[in-house]
Amino acid sequence: MPFEGTISVNVLTVNLGDSSYNIIVERGALASLGQQCRDAGLKGTAAVISNPTVSGLYGAAVVSSLASAGYSVVQIEMPDGEEYKNSTTLNKIYDDLLDAGVDRSSFVVALGGGVVGDVAGYAAATWLRGIPFVQVPTTLLAQVDSSVGGKTGIDHPKGKNLIGAFYQPRLVLIDVDTLTTLDRRHFRAGIAEVIKYGVAIDHAFFDFIEASTAAIMAMDPDVLIKIILQSCQLKAQVVELDEKESGLRAILNYGHTLGHAFESLSGYCGLVHGEAVAIGMVLAARVSVAKGLCTQEEYSRIRSLIVQFGLPVTVPQFNRQELLSVVAADKKSKGGTITFICNSGIGMYAMVHHTPEELLTLGGLEA
Repeated sequence: MPFEGTISVNVLTVNLGDSSYNIIVERGALASLGQQCRDAGLKGTAAVISNPTVSGLYGAAVVSSLASAGYSVVQIEMPDGEEYKNSTTLNKIYDDLLDAGVDRSSFVVALGGGVVGDVAGYAAATWLRGIPFVQVPTTLLAQVDSSVGGKTGIDHPKGKNLIGAFYQPRLVLIDVDTLTTLDRRHFRAGIAEVIKYGVAIDHAFFDFIEASTAAIMAMDPDVLIKIILQSCQLKAQVVELDEKESGLRAILNYGHTLGHAFESLSGYCGLVHGEAVAIGMVLAARVSVAKGLCTQEEYSRIRSLIVQFGLPVTVPQFNRQELLSVVAADKKSKGGTITFICNSGIGMYAMVHHTPEELLTLGGLEA
């Protein structure tokens, strides 16, 4: 899956047979949403699910585009924040869908970041046993990761994303201009997922990110389009081979096993997802060094790149036993061991199997 530095088209197709869909990446894409939904064969009422912040910024443009294409539109708001990615929020959305008369001929538009996309996608997957939905991600993290691949769901108090479904969108529409209103903390958090692809899958892409740090932080739109397209392309290639994470797709969890644990223990409000993943990647690289899969020099490059983007690399102070319990509850845990994704050098991955205790020890988190 080499990165060649240039991508000439701004449309990617995720090839999944009857569940195939396009990912469109361009500036000003929101204006074309209604027509793109028509081209995707969507009909009926469009239920736009967003949070107050994003709705205030882009809700009117989305409603206007959908209405111009002949759709009836209803707007549903959910609270902003990972701590609201739960069953209470989901049930409120069900109430709103029912009150608005959203039926099987309708579709959902998820307008926002990863939390909105995951919850709205799961609502679509389960409302009336499933209605179509469209992802319109407005954060970098959602644009390069969570909006692609069909993972939808909510968190459980004892773990992240433990409740959900694989449910592919009918369209992913990415307007790069929405990043201009994203705060710097969440922009940097999105970079963590971009780095993940370079470390675990594509060495040339890692080199490109490393060489383009200044342009990325300056939010050069052309560079942003390149990294978003390549991230989506790499993820799409993995999803096409393993849609429901029976094996290969687990490589996309590089940095996430421990990252999810840190999020959970912080109550989903002390660390944002990308920050937790950044720390998780540093620990995954340490485990890789301990396993002889990665050199100290490669580890230093990975850590240095994460630091250059202003992301955290230090593990927060948690109770060790609580951390072990949360790691043990990870979805990839079977029979007391966890399938853990290491980096084999830079640009390749390796799967190892360890108990939570072994992983913490290999990662340098001594008792």
